[in-house]
Amino acid sequence: MSYRETTVEGFLAELSSGAATPGGGCASALAGALAAGLVGMVARNTGGLDELAAEADELRRQLERLVDADAAAFEQVMAAFRLPKESPEEKTARSAAIQAAYRGAVEPPLAVCEAAGRVLALAAEVAERGNPNAVSDAGVAALLAAGALEGGALNVEINLGSLRDEAFRQERADAVRRLRAEAEPTRERALGRVRAELG
Repeated sequence: MSYRETTVEGFLAELSSGAATPGGGCASALAGALAAGLVGMVARNTGGLDELAAEADELRRQLERLVDADAAAFEQVMAAFRLPKESPEEKTARSAAIQAAYRGAVEPPLAVCEAAGRVLALAAEVAERGNPNAVSDAGVAALLAAGALEGGALNVEINLGSLRDEAFRQERADAVRRLRAEAEPTRERALGRVRAELG
């Protein structure tokens, strides 16, 4: 199923159902999409920010797609674990399929981190340049984007833990560390502006 096409109520029911998907990766992508939506709203309530609003729209659509991509990737992991393992050949093929599936499962949450980091940067910009009457919305956008990035990072890390390819693990772990390091001052910049405006 496509979670993009379900209702909020339906998605939340699925999230709390006990099924493996949707899970934290999907929730992180959705949080990022919500953040991008708020950035777009603040930008549209401010003159001269049309390009920023358009970028926020594109990021929102990307993060919406990643809700489904994350679920599909983890379903591939579960499918690999269900492969037969009676013969030595089956065991070898199953092990290779599991490794390939975990590699695939790293990519959607990493993409969430990247997109959420950009949304966070836009949230900081609208906090500084946007309509003061919507500064709290910019702050919420920053918080959601930062949470989406961290949530995506946690999902990258848990999937990396099951991989044997050390070079791949190191490359993706380094990317997550870089994104986290870039995000922290941006989050504080956004929230500092919000706090200053709210007094």
